[in-house]
Amino acid sequence: MKNDKQDLNAKILLLKEARLQTLKLHKLLLDIERNKYERQNGQVTSGQFLNLLLNEPDLQWLRKFSSLIVQIDEMLDLDDGYTEDMIDKYLGQMRSLIDFNLADEEFERKYQNSIQNDATIAVKHAELKKLIA
Repeated sequence: MKNDKQDLNAKILLLKEARLQTLKLHKLLLDIERNKYERQNGQVTSGQFLNLLLNEPDLQWLRKFSSLIVQIDEMLDLDDGYTEDMIDKYLGQMRSLIDFNLADEEFERKYQNSIQNDATIAVKHAELKKLIA
């Protein structure tokens, strides 16, 4: 029984660290996309950029990261706790996202382009991939 509890705690810690690393990766991607947008269209406020993230089809691919982070946060905030299956589900979704197993060509193309064109993104991607391998 103690090993089961230790395994669950280890998975919880892994998910929390993976969530944090995904959040950092997401922030880097957001910064790059904002810089691209502002070079073409001029400066926007944070509120305007948030609106663009929610409504601009060209930025839709970033929502896969946002959505996963929010889902993990909601699970971690549950009053009645969470199960190992729930943790495994989100770790699996994270693996699918960074391993390009989503059957989403636009996401894959844009994310791979970001990895190839920015060394910081490539390093963060590799660190996350190694963490949840």
